[in-house]
Amino acid sequence: MGNRPGGFAYTTRPDGTVTITHQGRAAGVLRGGRAARFLNEVEAGDAQLVMARWTGNYKHGNERVARSHPRNAR
Repeated sequence: MGNRPGGFAYTTRPDGTVTITHQGRAAGVLRGGRAARFLNEVEAGDAQLVMARWTGNYKHGNERVARSHPRNAR
């Protein structure tokens, strides 16, 4: 299907804040209800895919098509 995301990790702080990192750099911070929803999704599914989706660091599948669009051709 395509490349699977990788290199994501997350840490949970005592106050409930979740920090998502990608290849060692901070990619997002979640607090409150969003952090709880994120943790539920990570436990229920593929953690790498969930973190990629929550941070927006995932391929949309249209990169190859966009490259050949007349607006992008140079």
